[in-house]
Amino acid sequence: MQRRFQTAALAAASLLLAAGCTSGGAQPRGGGGTGPSENRGGAASPRATASSPAPPAKGSVQVTGTLATGLKSPWGVAVLPGGDLLVSSRDTGKIFRVAAHGGKITELGSVPGVDPGGEGGLLGIAVSSTFGTDHQVYAYFTTASDNRIARMIYDEKRAPGNQLGAPDTVLKGIPKGQIHNGGRIAFGPDKMLYAGTGETGDTGLAQDKQSLGGKILRMTPDGQPAHGNPKADSVVYDYGHRNVQGLAWDDDKRLWASEFGQNTWDELNLIEPGKNYGWPEVEGKGKRRAARSVFTDPVEVWRTADASPSGIAYAKGSIWMASLRGERLWRIPLNGTKPVAAPQAFLKGTYGRLRTVVAADDGALWLVTSNTDGRGTPHKGDDRILRLQVS
Repeated sequence: MQRRFQTAALAAASLLLAAGCTSGGAQPRGGGGTGPSENRGGAASPRATASSPAPPAKGSVQVTGTLATGLKSPWGVAVLPGGDLLVSSRDTGKIFRVAAHGGKITELGSVPGVDPGGEGGLLGIAVSSTFGTDHQVYAYFTTASDNRIARMIYDEKRAPGNQLGAPDTVLKGIPKGQIHNGGRIAFGPDKMLYAGTGETGDTGLAQDKQSLGGKILRMTPDGQPAHGNPKADSVVYDYGHRNVQGLAWDDDKRLWASEFGQNTWDELNLIEPGKNYGWPEVEGKGKRRAARSVFTDPVEVWRTADASPSGIAYAKGSIWMASLRGERLWRIPLNGTKPVAAPQAFLKGTYGRLRTVVAADDGALWLVTSNTDGRGTPHKGDDRILRLQVS
């Protein structure tokens, strides 16, 4: 794939992290690559109609600046009150704070017990729904024995690198593997904690309701099964997933999730409690009437070469989906639970692999690249956080 590469070089980044801010458009990059494995709700029920006007069929994306450069294997992003970002580094196990204005980077510290390897390491992060009073930061990470979720108190008054308290594990026993560790976590509109998990390459886990692999999990901030889950004694919210790495809610509190397909179809799913999303029995939309009666079809599908999706965000009436192998940002405009037009691609090949996209409070998006994850071809300045104005 050909990519545009602007010859003006970015300022030299530090070995681990360096930051910068631009007032104009961000500089694109060249290179990129892929590996085979990553290609491959509130609790309220979805409503059939929209409560706000549908977005236009065609949207727009403008890169208005680069917030930070030189990031090492960035993966999870959480927005703090006030707009600053927390960013996890998958391979180093560290969490950093990136100032939304000016791009200053501060190391909070390392998460103890992270065992990086393959697609595992320090993955998703989230801030508590009551962060203003409890200062809790949540992390989903791979250990030597499992994937788990822990919370830590963040004390910014302490010295940089020593701002994280001891981890308090809220959920353990999520299956781990060299591939398909899932990893995205987020607090929903109901203030419950959600986690997307993978089946670690053991496809049978996705249909096993006793396993935490290949699921979306919903739990209290303490890691207990949330009221309203399909089973009162289980954190399992739905099942039949291959590898969920994107979670987002729309304005009507409907939960959406992105999912890696194997060889044929990647998916965007509308999530409902207790539903079976088909893996490994079905990839993409069901072809048989019997399959459709058992499995829930995705809302949209993509060829794996065009997507291999990780993070998603909701803004301006659309789901925005970051793609790794596809090296592009997808826009899916929605009218309630239905797309109003075919998905629209932006930034194709311009910045390489795209890992995470999150909405800012002002309607803009933060977009994080993923070229230092061992599968991309990093160029000077990678990895970076871009600011986007979208419609």
